[in-house]
Amino acid sequence: MGNVLKRRLKQLSFESAEQEAILNILVSSNHVKSKIESVCTKHGITISQFNVLRILNGKYPEGYPRCDIISRMIDPAPDVTRLIDRLIKQGLVERYASTEDRRLSIARITNKGIAVLNKIKPKIDELNSLISGTLNIAERKQLSILLEKVYSDLF
Repeated sequence: MGNVLKRRLKQLSFESAEQEAILNILVSSNHVKSKIESVCTKHGITISQFNVLRILNGKYPEGYPRCDIISRMIDPAPDVTRLIDRLIKQGLVERYASTEDRRLSIARITNKGIAVLNKIKPKIDELNSLISGTLNIAERKQLSILLEKVYSDLF
């Protein structure tokens, strides 16, 4: 077990099965993340911006306040306000005042933002082959179950 990881890290052995598992999670995560970043970069956005657009698209046309966006992010960005400001400058998101609470601003994806997501989606869907090409459906489900066990203490 761990021959691919040993070659990748140029390491002969691991201190424990736990260390090997954690390193495998980190290497796998970095691999998938770099593939997604590559797709996003080709469309002029970062992976964090893609994540915000994906979240806002799920609540179109209403949008979300900043705190709701943060709670839904895969990797919460430290300064979501600035991230949203950059998306607004690109014309991918707009901000408006809530009708219930004028102190609350709501971010909403624009048609241009939806168009960017629609361009990216087929490439992101192709990345599913990283999983579907190497694991059968039972293994994919088992992988999800196991990974959820790793971070289930967060919720």
